[in-house]
Amino acid sequence: MNNDFLEINISEVLPHRAPFLMVDKINTINDAEVTTQFFIKESSIFNDNGFFAEAGLIEHAAQTCSCIVGKSFYDNKSTVRLIGFISAIKKVTIYSLPKVNTTITSKANLISRFDADDYSLCNIECTISQDHKELVSCNLNLIIREIN
Repeated sequence: MNNDFLEINISEVLPHRAPFLMVDKINTINDAEVTTQFFIKESSIFNDNGFFAEAGLIEHAAQTCSCIVGKSFYDNKSTVRLIGFISAIKKVTIYSLPKVNTTITSKANLISRFDADDYSLCNIECTISQDHKELVSCNLNLIIREIN
């Protein structure tokens, strides 16, 4: 993996902002894969009785996956605004929910991508783990679109 982007600003790859931003740090990134981290705060909108809810895990996975495609939009333009959608959840397996006040790590791999003038369609696999224990595996289709 290319580690040249370790200090990348999250707002340069994802359009999300607090309280809906579910990625704190990009550890590694290139055109085909990314690893991210997220510290689950007690104030998270997905805090469900001390655990990070399933919907939060899926949103975190989608944001992790979006980093790969989002990076390419920002690489080619100095200023760009993006919006992203989960167009399909092809598969998701949730083995365990992480507790709040802990950190999760995710790895996503680009499976396929179709680029048009101002949007990309992609299929991405993602795993979320904590302390080397797999919590989630999923396969998502995303649409990432440039907006004016």
